Amino acid sequence: MSSWRIYFVLVAALVAGCAARSGHPQLMQPDSDDLQRRAPDVCHVRLETTKGLIVLEVRREWAPHGVDRFYNLMRAGYYDDTAIFRIRAGVFAQFGIHGEPAVAQRWRTRTIPDDPRVLSNVRGAVAFAFKSPNGRGTQVFINLRDNSAAFDVEPFVPFARVVEGMEVADALYAAYGERAGGGIRAGKQDPVFEGGNAYLRRDFPNLDYIKRATFMK
Repeated sequence: MSSWRIYFVLVAALVAGCAARSGHPQLMQPDSDDLQRRAPDVCHVRLETTKGLIVLEVRREWAPHGVDRFYNLMRAGYYDDTAIFRIRAGVFAQFGIHGEPAVAQRWRTRTIPDDPRVLSNVRGAVAFAFKSPNGRGTQVFINLRDNSAAFDVEPFVPFARVVEGMEVADALYAAYGERAGGGIRAGKQDPVFEGGNAYLRRDFPNLDYIKRATFMK
């Protein structure tokens, strides 16, 4: 057997091993057809956080690619037990790195195309964080104030809005600032991706979490 063939066999075995050890086998297959479904035109989402309940209204017309991605991640349980790890007090609250490193790493480079902006980044609007262009992945943020003057220019594209629980979003633990999320920009997030919830709970024990994210009927 050639050295290259041995290499690919070993890589395949390693990937299979990670999938087998992961408690989220569906999420270990980000390119599967089941995670590429079209979202409904409108849905509502419950984010059960350690501070209380936040309800989102999600509309596909606001950002089709973004809503489809969020919908499929929600279906697979991606946002369950995820830290709200990056907060600029009174400005935004960000979450969306899975707590299990194997899953987080698998999705880290799975990005979606840009959507044209329909909604502005007003207070309560929810958008994907990203590296432009076409860089949206899994991380999203809630605008805690009207950020349209700065964030519409970036441009961040809202796909949802908070319809219940803004007082909960305002109360999320913010004393760590952006340190847990890699600083001012998200380019230094390796410790979060590599250490997951174990790292965050050890080094940033007061962070709030999304305990469970579900669709409302």
